Amino acid sequence: MLPAEVLLPHLYPSAVLMLNLLLPPTSAFFPNFWSLLAAPGSITHQDLTEEAVLNVTLQLFLEHPPAGRPPLRLEDFVGRTLLADNLFAAYFGSGSLSRRFRAALGEVSRANAAQDFLPTSKNDPDLHFDAERLIQGRTRLVTALRETLVAARALDHTLSRQRLGAALHALQDFYSHSNWVELGKEEPHPHLLWPRQELWNLAQASDPTCSDCEQLSCLGNLLDLQLLTSGYFGIHPPKPPGKCSHGGHFDRSSSQPPRGGINKDSTSPGFSPHHELHLQAARLALLASIQVFSLLRSRLGDRGFSRLLDITPASSLSFVLDTTGSMGEEINAAKIQARNIVEQRRGSPMEPVHYVLVPFHDPGFGPVFTTSDPDSFWQQLNEIHALGGGDEPEMCLSAVELALLHTPPLSDIFVFTDASPKDALLTNRVESLTQERRCRVTFLVTEDPSRVQIRARREVLSPLRFEPYEAVALASGGEVIFTKDQYIQDVAAIVGESMVDLVTLPLEPPIVVPGRLLTFTVDELLQRITVRLHGKISSFWIRNSAGISQGQEEGEGPLGHTQRFGQFWMVTMNDPPQTGTWEIQVTSEGTPRVRVQAQTSLDFLFHFGIPVEDGPHPGLYPLTQPVAGLQTQLLVEVTGPGSRDNAEDHGPYFSHVILRRVPEGTEVGRVPLEPTGLQKRGRLAASLPPTLLSKPGSFSLELIGQDRAGRGLQRAALQPCTVVPVLLELSGPPGFLAPGSKVPLSLHIANFLGPQDLDLRTSVNPNFALTSNISRVHLGQNESTWGRLWLEVPDSASPDSLVMVTVTAVGREASSVPTTHAFLRLLVLAPAPSPQDQLAASTDSTCPGLTPASPDFHLSTSVTPGRAGRGMASSLWWGTVGGLLLLLLGLTSW
Repeated sequence: MLPAEVLLPHLYPSAVLMLNLLLPPTSAFFPNFWSLLAAPGSITHQDLTEEAVLNVTLQLFLEHPPAGRPPLRLEDFVGRTLLADNLFAAYFGSGSLSRRFRAALGEVSRANAAQDFLPTSKNDPDLHFDAERLIQGRTRLVTALRETLVAARALDHTLSRQRLGAALHALQDFYSHSNWVELGKEEPHPHLLWPRQELWNLAQASDPTCSDCEQLSCLGNLLDLQLLTSGYFGIHPPKPPGKCSHGGHFDRSSSQPPRGGINKDSTSPGFSPHHELHLQAARLALLASIQVFSLLRSRLGDRGFSRLLDITPASSLSFVLDTTGSMGEEINAAKIQARNIVEQRRGSPMEPVHYVLVPFHDPGFGPVFTTSDPDSFWQQLNEIHALGGGDEPEMCLSAVELALLHTPPLSDIFVFTDASPKDALLTNRVESLTQERRCRVTFLVTEDPSRVQIRARREVLSPLRFEPYEAVALASGGEVIFTKDQYIQDVAAIVGESMVDLVTLPLEPPIVVPGRLLTFTVDELLQRITVRLHGKISSFWIRNSAGISQGQEEGEGPLGHTQRFGQFWMVTMNDPPQTGTWEIQVTSEGTPRVRVQAQTSLDFLFHFGIPVEDGPHPGLYPLTQPVAGLQTQLLVEVTGPGSRDNAEDHGPYFSHVILRRVPEGTEVGRVPLEPTGLQKRGRLAASLPPTLLSKPGSFSLELIGQDRAGRGLQRAALQPCTVVPVLLELSGPPGFLAPGSKVPLSLHIANFLGPQDLDLRTSVNPNFALTSNISRVHLGQNESTWGRLWLEVPDSASPDSLVMVTVTAVGREASSVPTTHAFLRLLVLAPAPSPQDQLAASTDSTCPGLTPASPDFHLSTSVTPGRAGRGMASSLWWGTVGGLLLLLLGLTSW
């Protein structure tokens, strides 16, 4: 069995010679697509990361034929842009959504880009292979990869993706910031991921490496082409005499002799003195990134690797259950629905990939149970029974918060209860966490007068006691469904229906106004449309664009099937629905809620960012929510037919985004959407000026455009967004927490509005000791400040346990201004031996101290045994990376 470093030279040269097809000149590296405004035609960290993931995903699909479908053929993808939507359609079937996969990939890409913006990382030479700190950089790289694996095995995939993004950034920077390309190398460094091996011919402190260069282009400024070096950036650490600079517009060291620099981050000589070698560096960085993903696949197994990147159209199943004595019917209903979902979807592409269960009562909640095994989940659920504790209220929101910490993003959480929350003070924090996690929470509340004898009440409870549930549901895009015992079995059936990816169709007006019709637009890509109505409704009717109407009578009608469960109505329309404008008329007491949802292949993801023009590189700094007073970019990623690989395909497109206040529904603004980056990726951007976001509060996003026939096309975001009053950034150590340690955390607060007086509150889950040197702050406009927190991890802390630190900024004056939250995810990990000790204890030298996973895979019902258990010797390199290289020879993916 030959070691990987022996095989690499035999595999890479031929592939690298052909990579001009993959990376044509028209297309460190700069962080993300926004950077291309400064350096058009460059290849970014985002490009490299996405292309590597898509190549490894295709290889995974090629090795495991889908069930009941023809196997994928490599030749079908040669010469075409590799797109996630096309891969999913080819493997899982037409209409299969890649939304979660693209969201997971976006998490990795944004974590990668953030290394150039975060205060704790942007100027650290060890994280960018700068300042000749190559050995230290490799140590940090290998550590980040180890943390990626540990977090993935602990099922904390969000944290795993964050550490993976950091690792990929460092790895890719090596080929741009060092002189590896200038040394004439045509393959990735064979020892960069193997700390036991030497890096070869490192330049020493006394070795001069660069000559003075006065021009923008400095290709000939390296002195000794046999020594491996990297450039110095800025003034920390200071550049010694004779050493190379990073170079470019933002590098203060490049004006000190020897002037110039050696970076290959972009195609622009103003930023990259060695810009002529940008493509060569990008090719090697891409191959090295593929190597990392292949290592992760070998260590996690194919199933674990698929979970890490959500390579599935399936959702997760997350239950929060009230276990008090009056909840027998609800618990049985939850069990029935869980059993149906598990059995009906077992072995199919829609089988849930992650299960979460959180019980609660009073005064306790939890513990949380997470698994990827449906049988383990069912066994745990089956052991839950309604016992004691029958009085109201209960610790419901604490349990919901715990579920949110352990549920993957873009998932549904279902809460079964018959009690109001005892912990309503958590409402705002849970609202913010649902938006940070992009998870939808649906409450199924059994409010049955017959239960008065069963559930005792300590006091007369307000009829508004369920408002916290309404607030969390509104913030998350979920619902509160009130029902009775006799309906709970039927109402619980919406659990399975909601786990299918649904889009929300905008209503005009967005809320029910007496005397006005509600209208919505049906396009040709919609199917299984459902209209849901909540409230004291006396009558309603629905009319399609052809003039056919249906009233509130239960059962089958001319448009579809109507069901009523107390004050909850659901109308499921027949397929295919009539395209055009539909109308709804509702007569009711009070203000009812109406929601229209549908299944479709055309949807969108979104996030926000701030353009950054200074620092190491220009780019877009990602934000969870927009900040009042800041120029903000809205980034939209269309999933489905909106991302095309045929330039002549005049398919559906979105032209504008509408912002509406929540819950009023008044329009705040309408902003054009502009294509950005590679058009085939389906990325759109809208510039949101500070005047549009000048007032803190919630707003919804609606995309409007046209379908293929020129008819109206509309989609609404799953949940609203919140303009927060201040920018609140919480950062911690790059690594994990060790039991018995005291860890410093940094807090940055910036204000872009008028003067603000803020109280700062901290919390941590689980309840570790947390102290802070800042509890109050006064900030004027465009002022900022820093604070320090110390987190004490007890000796008894369980390894691989998740820790969530929350900082909340609250306006001191009573007002309707929303609070601002910053969340930081950390993982407890027992102290690890040094990389050298890990390798010495390992039977395989390919990844420090981590043994291969057992073979498994579960993308389809008919699979071949996974090859994830093999080492990184010839079989893995040829089976995984070698096969990818064959693909790279023919792809034109940029």
